[in-house]
Amino acid sequence: MGSSLHLTRRLTRRFFAVAAILALSVAGSTQQPQQAAPAAPAMAAPQSGYTFASPQTLTFTVDWRVFTAGQAVFRLENVNGQMKVTATADTLGAVNMLYPVSDKYQSSFDARTGCSTSFSKQIQEGRRKVNTDLTFNYAAGKQMLSERNLIKGNTKQQEAAIPACVTDSLSAIFYAASQPIAVGQNITLLLADSMRVVPVTMKAEAKEEIKTPAGTFQTIRVQPTADAGIVKNRGNIWIWYTDDARHLPVQIRAHLPLVFGTITFHLQSVESK
Repeated sequence: MGSSLHLTRRLTRRFFAVAAILALSVAGSTQQPQQAAPAAPAMAAPQSGYTFASPQTLTFTVDWRVFTAGQAVFRLENVNGQMKVTATADTLGAVNMLYPVSDKYQSSFDARTGCSTSFSKQIQEGRRKVNTDLTFNYAAGKQMLSERNLIKGNTKQQEAAIPACVTDSLSAIFYAASQPIAVGQNITLLLADSMRVVPVTMKAEAKEEIKTPAGTFQTIRVQPTADAGIVKNRGNIWIWYTDDARHLPVQIRAHLPLVFGTITFHLQSVESK
């Protein structure tokens, strides 16, 4: 029972991070806070004619092995040219009884450039409660972190260098959707990761038909990879985007050796209101 509970806790601490390219803990690390931003290709602006759906709410069921472990909800809204993304993650059923998780993430990015302007998270996992805010000041070339542990009462502040445009680990899912997606082609993004900036390659691997509770979709499977940072060596993750102008993310799957299994996000519903 003890080992099972430990595994469940590890799973629930990570299950929503899977949806955000294994990196939603972006602002929680103290690794190399003053490291200069590396040289990397600039991020491309959203392709001409692409429109971010707004308002839009995407609801996913989260399955671990044969169990339904939780639910994740993403909401996009355009507020004066800034895309506001809100995501919540909650455990369900037996997993919730063993180790409840109720997390909330928020980010914003410029709809014209795709550059992130802020990222925040409110983590409530068991007895752990931590609020984190990350802002991007491109004029100063800095990202700034503010974090507060609500249980222990301690705080921390950090700064690190950034290039002219970065994305955060929540906005990245939707930034990638704004780019041309074709089998055999790659999308490059610069991910703000653990107070560093890590180049991430989104590889469009193959076309697949995917069945979800929301319907059957013709999709292109995309795999994010990186040579450094949180994305590296944490397992494999894939995102299935619809093979149409919307590039709607309808399924996310990760194989995580650290939790001995596969986690899959299935699109349950899409609402435009």
